[in-house]
Amino acid sequence: MVKVIASSVRKGNVLELDGHLCTVISAESFFPGKGTPTTQIDMRRIADGVKMTQRYKTTEQVERAYVEDRDFTYLYQDGEQYVFMNPETYDQIHVDKDVVGDAAPYLQENMKVSLSVFEDKAVAIELPQRVTLEVVETEPVTKGQTASSSYKPAILSNGVRSAVPPHVGVGTRVVVMTADGSYVERAKD
Repeated sequence: MVKVIASSVRKGNVLELDGHLCTVISAESFFPGKGTPTTQIDMRRIADGVKMTQRYKTTEQVERAYVEDRDFTYLYQDGEQYVFMNPETYDQIHVDKDVVGDAAPYLQENMKVSLSVFEDKAVAIELPQRVTLEVVETEPVTKGQTASSSYKPAILSNGVRSAVPPHVGVGTRVVVMTADGSYVERAKD
């Protein structure tokens, strides 16, 4: 275990709290005009999935567990678990639905991801920043309308709702951010 200051904790880090390992869901620092700066950390206990929120002074020390980040390839979903393969050893690892969380809709067969592994158990996942998906439902294209700052709602092939420019129609492949599903650009393939 390594002691780090609370303000340096980031999403995906693994902390030890009261003898339990917790994955950081979000960490936000607050710097009020008066008073002590604080860092609020939202975490999920790995053992049972319970969510917790802790508030620390930004200079307070927290225990950071040593986890190894390894590259894996996503294979398939098996009920409540997702199966990944280590591309070097071909070993497979089963990851619980709770660990994958909001990343689940973006997983695609053979996608390369980074898993944080602690004692041969995956505790956090990191997807590529961008993924290419197809628009399956949106309003029809309006003739003569060019790309502007207005966006229209669309449903992507993974079921996620996003907002796309007016010129994008059904069947168009688009690149979106995996963090929030926001539109980046039209796919170049």
